[in-house]
Amino acid sequence: MIARKDIHNSNVPVLCQSCEARHRGLCGALDPEQLSELARSTRVVRHEAGEQLVREADEPGAYANVMAGVVKLTKTLEDGRRQVVGLQFAPDFLGRLYGTENHLGAEAASDVELCRVPRAALEKLVGENPALENRLMRQALRELDEARDWIVTLGRKSAEEKVASFLYLIATHANPRAAQGGRAEFRLPLSRADIADFLGLTIETVSRQLTRLKGAGVIEIDKLRDIVVPDLAVLEERCG
Repeated sequence: MIARKDIHNSNVPVLCQSCEARHRGLCGALDPEQLSELARSTRVVRHEAGEQLVREADEPGAYANVMAGVVKLTKTLEDGRRQVVGLQFAPDFLGRLYGTENHLGAEAASDVELCRVPRAALEKLVGENPALENRLMRQALRELDEARDWIVTLGRKSAEEKVASFLYLIATHANPRAAQGGRAEFRLPLSRADIADFLGLTIETVSRQLTRLKGAGVIEIDKLRDIVVPDLAVLEERCG
């Protein structure tokens, strides 16, 4: 396969040349020499939907950059119940830098592609590269802002607004290119049970609100999980 050459990747390792996520992710802060150093330790891995990626309370042996797909973050309660607490998309960073144990579990919500790097290799590079440390800090702050926004969604929005907000999140993050031009098509990465868990609703309420949005022409639904949004602006209005 002939790798595409352009201004972004003409001098970077072959492993990184086809990675569109790296321009917006942590690797965007690295020069070709640093990318080469990191590439010697990284490997691209693919996981099918439902596979466990990170086990809660385990010591992290590696970090990962999400290259494609959707990752579901979970927290387990003392009685064994599990709560979906977040979703990650390309080019999000999977892991807690310098953490001694995983505070959250992670599961492939859809088929995912990850670029894994050993913990020691990345922490060494971060220690030597202020720009990389800054990139990771800004990404962490962005995720914190998004988490606070989601608290507002859970605490103040109506059931319809919650479901619309969830659909808008997936439409604009799971495949941003597909959402260009005001129309989006995507496959729901979560079951209705997981969506209900994520939104603090019942399964019946989620199904009812999806049906209501479909009836209003805001979305189209095929085979339960395939969603078409004819006009993202209309869906955004329903988010409250």
